[in-house]
Amino acid sequence: MRLGENLTMTLFGESHGNLVGALLEGVPAGLQIDEERIAQRMLTRRPGGHFASKRKEDDAVELLTGIHNGFTTGQPILIQIRNKDARGKEYSFIPNHPRPGHQDLLMALRSGGYADLRGGGSSSARLTAGIVASAAIVEPLLGEIQIDAHVGAVGDIEAARIDKCPDEWANELCEQLRCRDPDVVEEMKERINTVRKELNSIGSRVDVLVSNIPQGVGEPWFDGLEPALGRAYLSIPAARAVAFGRGFDAARMTGIEHNNPWGGTPDEPIQEGVQPDGSIAGLSSGSKLFAQIAFKPPSSIAASQVTLDLEDGEKKPLTVKGRHDPVLGPRAVSVARAMTTLVLCDLLMRKRDAL
Repeated sequence: MRLGENLTMTLFGESHGNLVGALLEGVPAGLQIDEERIAQRMLTRRPGGHFASKRKEDDAVELLTGIHNGFTTGQPILIQIRNKDARGKEYSFIPNHPRPGHQDLLMALRSGGYADLRGGGSSSARLTAGIVASAAIVEPLLGEIQIDAHVGAVGDIEAARIDKCPDEWANELCEQLRCRDPDVVEEMKERINTVRKELNSIGSRVDVLVSNIPQGVGEPWFDGLEPALGRAYLSIPAARAVAFGRGFDAARMTGIEHNNPWGGTPDEPIQEGVQPDGSIAGLSSGSKLFAQIAFKPPSSIAASQVTLDLEDGEKKPLTVKGRHDPVLGPRAVSVARAMTTLVLCDLLMRKRDAL
């Protein structure tokens, strides 16, 4: 449960345990702690609201080490976020009656039956609170780099590309859904309400746009810009696919269609053409980086499902109680931004070490 090389984050905690959090290591000394920014980033991730789980957590971030007089000391930062609205008794049916689409069965086998499986245990999206808090702390390391993200799709309802949408939330519904396209949010809302009434859930997609990345950020091969981001994105709970640039459309293109010639000047070369790739061979090109992350429909649904009962070896109806999201995209926007921040900060630090 560890991400990064120079800047590392280790997650800990369980969905319905006492707390969740992260150990953040490699943060340079002298970085000012902006409590208002941290609180704002946590607010965008927090459960609750019309399109999310009704679990209510205040997500108060406690920084227990590595901070002195409002600045980082260069020592590891221990981040703690207490669980205050946990209801573990709602999961008394596991591990004997594992939920479809969840890690109940596999984690029970892996741990020999000792894992805390309530909610999602240590695999729960609840642990993304530590990811968002970590990213909020190191965000100043990005410098001029700008990260934007929004819900690009709910089911088959597609929003406009994020760079074709307003820079800010156009209205309250856009902000609630975390979608910047005001022309589709009403339709998205209706689709989400429909599947919720049907005791069901629906898939979604988060689109990320990164601007002002200096050229040459990234490591060759396995820690290239896109491979590193892809690994982080796919670790977000329920993420099922990631695409960069023109994604799968590239498979239907010719080289002439896909290539972007270099223009500009020898001192400031830039890629020309339509939607040039933000990364080439793992190194940032200076163009904008566009990514899409597809999320499956939330596995916990109120509809009855027939699934194996391990105690008697027969398939039985299972109705999952509790408080669950009908769609993941709106809350995943903040997590996608946070993952992008952490990966870029780590790669920036590695690039500086190589100079």
